[in-house]
Amino acid sequence: MKLIIDMHTHTIASGHAFSTIEEMAAAAAAKGLRMIATTDHGPAMEGAPIAMFFSALLMLPKEISGVRVLRGVEANIVDYDGSLDLPQDVLKRLDFVLAGFHEVVLRPSKDRAQNTRAMINVLENPYVDAISHPGNSNYPVDIPAVARAARERGKLLEINNNSAVVRPGSEDNCRRIAEACRELKIPVICGSDAHTSFNVGAFSNTQKILKSVNFPKELVLNTSVRKMTKFLNGIRKRGLK
Repeated sequence: MKLIIDMHTHTIASGHAFSTIEEMAAAAAAKGLRMIATTDHGPAMEGAPIAMFFSALLMLPKEISGVRVLRGVEANIVDYDGSLDLPQDVLKRLDFVLAGFHEVVLRPSKDRAQNTRAMINVLENPYVDAISHPGNSNYPVDIPAVARAARERGKLLEINNNSAVVRPGSEDNCRRIAEACRELKIPVICGSDAHTSFNVGAFSNTQKILKSVNFPKELVLNTSVRKMTKFLNGIRKRGLK
């Protein structure tokens, strides 16, 4: 399965990443990618940019080094009601919005029901497109319930390549998420979660997970720019091409 889109990347703006957007796009082009989403951390993360940064992303060209660049964010879930660290008027202007739990922002909880409620509330936000690394073992959730909520709301769950490395114990959860999405025929997105240009488009762990559950290619949006933009435009009208 050839993945030509990376929907989760971080630039130096995140405060703990190491490459500029130009370097990320150039590396993506060199690896044969057609599209990337720049998804720097929201302002609740230490060292991350202020809200104005995300509004200013509209000044970026839509294409850099021949790669289509979606101007996005990885917003932080800041409480167990599912609140995010960027206002709606900023989120709605972006091409793509990820949202996820991060240990340095919200203390991890082993309360499965609490985590599940928060994640489902996030999926109800009209400007959130996908949940980032939902398999994070530090925030266990009711996977079938989250998958059903994503299907009902037409939203996406990410199969995160980095989880197997930086979130010990998450790989089994990622596999179960892929299985749930396969059974419910829910499309997924794949993200490298690259924090350096060397790792943009790195999908070895993601590919292994998808292969292990015999996940159908037609449900992986990263295989086609047309398929990706059509789905995102279907979530809300944003005119992506």
